[in-house]
Amino acid sequence: MAKSLSGTGYGLYWKTWGYLLALTLGMLVSEYLALPRSFLLSLLLAAMLIKAALIGANFMHLRFEKLGLVLAITVGILATGAVLFFLIAFDGVHVFRLASQ
Repeated sequence: MAKSLSGTGYGLYWKTWGYLLALTLGMLVSEYLALPRSFLLSLLLAAMLIKAALIGANFMHLRFEKLGLVLAITVGILATGAVLFFLIAFDGVHVFRLASQ
């Protein structure tokens, strides 16, 4: 039998799902607001990082692990993302320039 919704058992997963849903809806609504582009991108990036942290902490159970393991996983993911960004960004700029000509 499932435990109560007080933060233990399945309740934690439902709360996390609710936070993720609220963040996703907030991100979608922010697209339609007249926000400056740099602020909008910063807002969306922050929301994505919060969503990734929630997923990692609750669904991947990283909040129960030692700090060293969490840091190793976090640094590994961020380093991989940075390498992929720098490998793809130059080609993206080149394609953008070709398309605008």
